[in-house]
Amino acid sequence: MATISIDPTEYVEVEQGTLQFPNTHQQAKFELGVCMAIYKWEELATAVENSWGGANSSEKRDWISGVIIDLFSENKAVDIQLIEETLLYAMVDEFDTEVDNDSALEIGALIMRFYKDVQLEKYDSIEELYKKWNDKKSLRVANSKVHIEEDPNNPDSSDDEEDDEEETEDIEMSNGDDMVIDKEEPKGPIVDDDGFELVQKKGRRR
Repeated sequence: MATISIDPTEYVEVEQGTLQFPNTHQQAKFELGVCMAIYKWEELATAVENSWGGANSSEKRDWISGVIIDLFSENKAVDIQLIEETLLYAMVDEFDTEVDNDSALEIGALIMRFYKDVQLEKYDSIEELYKKWNDKKSLRVANSKVHIEEDPNNPDSSDDEEDDEEETEDIEMSNGDDMVIDKEEPKGPIVDDDGFELVQKKGRRR
């Protein structure tokens, strides 16, 4: 992450209520911006990828996004330093990791910038970051599929597919047999030419 000049005391404030946007569209855009900034934090991404927070490390990252969003939803003033401190505490508490660089400060500055952009109804930076994240996610999924398809000599996979097809055929055939049985079910008593009712045997069709 490039080094930039940041004023940790930079803040946003409202006279009444909280910093949450009354406009639901603006609030949704800001929350997306927070999530994208948190996902952009390389130190946290490394912690998640290596499961430093346990099996639910990914969920913990989403929880951290929620904590930052709550800072704005529950307070009338928030500065960059408060965001930074919240992120650092979360890393220690949830991932047992101390971050000793300015990366959390930079993420705090990015979130503050997003908030001010949303105030002006400017969403380009947030949407650009969201597009990059989506593209990266799609690429990972595509690479995963290619890796699976590149193994044509895997007999287990083809056997499974054949078994699935056989099971499907068996089901279809079974359904077909049931339909034949239903159609052959007598609709009423059978009477011979002399007017006598014939006794029908049950349970011996097969």
